[in-house]
Amino acid sequence: MRFRRTVQIRITAAAFVTLALLALAAAIPLSSTAQQSVGQLSNRLDSSRAQAQSLSGSIGNLNNLISHLDGQISLVQSREAAVSSQLASDRAALAGVERSLARERALLVVLRARLARARMVLSRQLVSSYEGDKPDLVRVVLDANGFTDLLEKIDFLHRAEQQQQTIIQFTRRAKAQADGAAVRLTKLQDSERRITQATALQAAALAGMNTLLQSKQSALQQARAAQQTALAAARARGSQLQSAIARLQAQQAAAQRAAAQQPAPSSAPATPTATAVPGAPASLGPSGGWAIPYAIVLCESGGQNLPPNSAGASGYYQIIPATWSSFGGSGPAAYLASKSEQDAVASRIWNGGAGASNWVCAGIVGIH
Repeated sequence: MRFRRTVQIRITAAAFVTLALLALAAAIPLSSTAQQSVGQLSNRLDSSRAQAQSLSGSIGNLNNLISHLDGQISLVQSREAAVSSQLASDRAALAGVERSLARERALLVVLRARLARARMVLSRQLVSSYEGDKPDLVRVVLDANGFTDLLEKIDFLHRAEQQQQTIIQFTRRAKAQADGAAVRLTKLQDSERRITQATALQAAALAGMNTLLQSKQSALQQARAAQQTALAAARARGSQLQSAIARLQAQQAAAQRAAAQQPAPSSAPATPTATAVPGAPASLGPSGGWAIPYAIVLCESGGQNLPPNSAGASGYYQIIPATWSSFGGSGPAAYLASKSEQDAVASRIWNGGAGASNWVCAGIVGIH
């Protein structure tokens, strides 16, 4: 009776501790099952850290691209400033060209009017000369009333001829000036069109380049913001996982201390065995039935026959396929075998404690 009462007290205490562990584990928002092993949480923590590292590298690359774009945008903006200055100079030159163009147009009007008048005068003189008799020197001498009158008539004829030559030369000069003004006017118009087109093309090209760079920079900044948000979420999740692991390890340590403080029954066997827990498989038996210390089992699998994790470890003892095969396990994975076969393989691995290093949780719970 005393043995049964002692065993009952130990089972009740262990059940209370286990239920407390289950309640605390259920309070962790990162676990989707009632019990979450430290190994699984560590795997998720490693995955979260790898994701955060990848995001940090990606954000670094985006920062380099944005910095490079900033340099390109600064270069384009400096070129835009130079073009704006050149554009102001071109506009001033264009204003001067337009003023010269206005003067040349006015001059062309005046010269063409002069040419028209000169041609009219010359035409009238030619008609008058054609309709009137051509002066004859002999007749002029005979009709003259004395020598003085003769000199006056000869001087008149000479001046008339000079005037006619002057009108002809003036007409020629007026025509040449009008033609020159027309040529200059054409050149000024070409210069105005060339300055306007060249400046407009350069300004449009730089504006398009600047718009493209600004759009690309905006897209990169949005991508960086999204990845920074994802990085913050990954880091927050990593912190939660670390806290969950710390809480679970503390709970396991508390369970071990509580189990160690219980007095051993007088009729208990000499070989220590772990205490059974509520919810464990029926094949465990009243003495626990674990091939290795239960604290390690609790840390590794929570006493559950778990499927393979990211490292391939599975079963009650979280044995990887290579170790399972090398110690005589049948089948491709431990969780596919019976509890008794897993116990036998785990016992060979444990080898009286010599193989404790095969379980990471052995070091975590302080068993070496």
